[in-house]
Amino acid sequence: MCFIYILHSHSKNKYYIGATCDSIESRLAKHNMKHSGYTGQTNDWTVAYFEKFETKKEAFDREKQVKGWKSKQRTLKLINGD
Repeated sequence: MCFIYILHSHSKNKYYIGATCDSIESRLAKHNMKHSGYTGQTNDWTVAYFEKFETKKEAFDREKQVKGWKSKQRTLKLINGD
């Protein structure tokens, strides 16, 4: 089982879109660890949304699609189920 996920940081008021074939919980823990990447700047990331996929290809294709929107409004619509 693979996933796409959208994380939200309350302190930054930013969203992060990613994909993984690990559990969402373990991936979230990695994002909340201190590291040099974008999500390593703060440790208050929470899962705002996720979708399940049978294959890695499906998950990574969907991640690419959602990232391609480049629209916070469209991302929020997805999160809110609009």
